[in-house]
Amino acid sequence: HVFFLRNDVSALLLATYAPIGILFLIAGKIVEMDDLTQMGGQLGMYTITVIIGLMIHAILILPTLYFVITRQNPFIFIAGLLQALVTALGTSSSSATLPVTFKCLEENNKIDKRITRFVLPVGATINMDGTALYEALAAIFIAQVNNVEMNFGQIITISITATAASIGAAGIPQAGLVTMVIVLTSVGLPTDDITLIIAVDWFLDRLRTTTNVLGDSIGAGIIEFLSRHELRSKDVEMGNSVLEERERKKPYKLISQDSDLENDKRGHNESSM
Repeated sequence: HVFFLRNDVSALLLATYAPIGILFLIAGKIVEMDDLTQMGGQLGMYTITVIIGLMIHAILILPTLYFVITRQNPFIFIAGLLQALVTALGTSSSSATLPVTFKCLEENNKIDKRITRFVLPVGATINMDGTALYEALAAIFIAQVNNVEMNFGQIITISITATAASIGAAGIPQAGLVTMVIVLTSVGLPTDDITLIIAVDWFLDRLRTTTNVLGDSIGAGIIEFLSRHELRSKDVEMGNSVLEERERKKPYKLISQDSDLENDKRGHNESSM
């Protein structure tokens, strides 16, 4: 009981004082700025760049990938996911959106349950394509704010590290801010400047979560298309095994003694004739 009480008190204190702590972190950064207008413009351009990047990935790259592999209309598939995408936008958590994603894929898009029950939980944990894109852009933005010129090798390092860090990000709101530390450290950028993007992260987090859920769903659709022959053959095998099991479980017919006597009499009469 003491352990659970400590957990409850810790959660209450965190929920109460976290907004105040974030407020002072942002206020401290604002005081350090020489030109607040310039920083506001840079932050605005950063936000627009992230939105454009996520839109290109979600509207162009993922549907094109789905069409090239399945030769089906990707936007009809995406239309069946609208409820899951809206839920992801509202909760900014791919794990919280998981039940709705199951429902949309299985009921609207008729994806096999054997595919969704395996692909979606794994995707909600490691397939963070929106988070990887966001973290790479955030690292480059922080480098520009500090007037650090990034060479090609450092940009490649940021891309690889952001992809690897996004795999370890939890499917909860603003988990990308935690893994941002790994990305910034990999190229020697100051981790304190993460507070610069906290002001807009609540909005961008919703957009990248929506992109993550879309990527998971399209991945499930592609895997179901590529596995359709195996699934059908498995269904046939399961159907045959069920029929064999039913035949095996058929009740035996009990033959009464009267019918045995009648059969004996018939055999005796036939032999005497």
